Amino acid sequence: MLLLFLPLFLILILIGLPIVFALMFSPIAMIMIEGDTRNVVAGLYRNLYNGMDSFPLMALPFFMLAGEIMNRGGITMRLVEFSQAFIGHLRGGLAHVNILSSFLFAGMSGSAVADVSALGSTLIPAMEQNGYTRRFAAAITAASSVIGPIIPPSGIMIIYAYVMGESVAALFLAGIVPGILIGLGLMITVWFMADRYDLPKAERIVHPGQTISTTEYWVSFALLRLNFAYIMYALAGLIPGAGAVPGLLLFVIMLIPAHLILMGYRKRVSHDFRLICKKAVAPLQTPIIILGGILIGVFTPTEASAVAVAYALVVSFVVLRTMTLADLWAVLGKSALGTAAVLLLVGAAVAFKTVVSLSYAPEILADFMLSLSSNPLILLFLINILLFIVGMFLDAGPAIIILGPILGPIFVSLGVDPIHFAMIMSVNLTVGLATPPMGLVLFVSSTVSGERVETIAKAILPFLAVEIAVIFLITYIPAISMTIPRLTGFAN
Repeated sequence: MLLLFLPLFLILILIGLPIVFALMFSPIAMIMIEGDTRNVVAGLYRNLYNGMDSFPLMALPFFMLAGEIMNRGGITMRLVEFSQAFIGHLRGGLAHVNILSSFLFAGMSGSAVADVSALGSTLIPAMEQNGYTRRFAAAITAASSVIGPIIPPSGIMIIYAYVMGESVAALFLAGIVPGILIGLGLMITVWFMADRYDLPKAERIVHPGQTISTTEYWVSFALLRLNFAYIMYALAGLIPGAGAVPGLLLFVIMLIPAHLILMGYRKRVSHDFRLICKKAVAPLQTPIIILGGILIGVFTPTEASAVAVAYALVVSFVVLRTMTLADLWAVLGKSALGTAAVLLLVGAAVAFKTVVSLSYAPEILADFMLSLSSNPLILLFLINILLFIVGMFLDAGPAIIILGPILGPIFVSLGVDPIHFAMIMSVNLTVGLATPPMGLVLFVSSTVSGERVETIAKAILPFLAVEIAVIFLITYIPAISMTIPRLTGFAN
């Protein structure tokens, strides 16, 4: 009878009870009906606290805070202008800019909702003024926002890693190629639609006469050369005999050609284009610092989140000077509220897992699925359908928390790599955020644009078809998500 807590949980969600309370109430109700004498209810509340008391989970509030600081510091407009300077001249330019901006913004926020809110308020009106319909602008904004939780850093991957005991770094690295594939797929779709619907081009430089502060100029000057020198240093390591030169000396030597290349490029572009690129350099270091630090072993993912906050503060207060102390209090308050909601949800989910294990739900579901087929390929197809349906109604975070402990062990036992399954589940549920009828980002996009959800849902269908195709590519070609973690030693 304890297994009946699952239908009760679904009923509570459908009648509008917040998920965190549904997670706690449904198992407690079944336990009390059964007259359990093992004091399981008290154990649930202990697990609620223990679920939140975790060092790896500290990465969540720090990454959320870093994203809020960057957003309040005026980073969004810099990324949009940077994207437009590169691809705004293409047919359907602002639609491409929307996608590329989402890709860049993902490296700082890791949230689809933050993406729609920040970029949508800027790009949807701009696209409408440029000749796009409002529903198309809202649809492409919602569709591209799902890149946010896939490209690292990603909040839902931190949650998955904690709930399932996987490596956060491995999941971050596994999300890079799937995120790029979704972005490219959306851009190809826009490219095909551009001629059919005569989508307009856009100006590459929207605000001519750009200026930049002395501090930001020299910070960008130094960072660009350090980045180029490091790339050349890494490539030089592939040359036979390069290992004979001490590492630091080789890096210093590479600064010279890096400087010469950048100076040569400087002469080929306009003054405004060059300054727009310089203004994007400091913000775009955030994902480089996070992933670079993790890969070379300087800090753990949790420590990387704290470093990201420190860097965001330095950029916003010292380099860009776009924030004041008064702004900081508002940012801290918003981040605290968001963090409290997420951690309560995670804590409730850990308590929920206790009842899941007592009810033997994973074993029952495993037996049921294996009775349908023993072929992993067919089961992966079926689980994609299930996850896609769940994603229509349930947010990605809660869905991972609830279904991960049930579905993960089944597919690992069938020979699916746990990191690979994590990507299948994370990407599928993330795409669900933009899927009708209840996709969260559809409602956020509707609020930002003023367009009805029904019309956005119709316009988004071609983009959803591309994202679903990418999901099946990730499912049946494990190398897409597993190559980078394996090359870097974070997966077998």
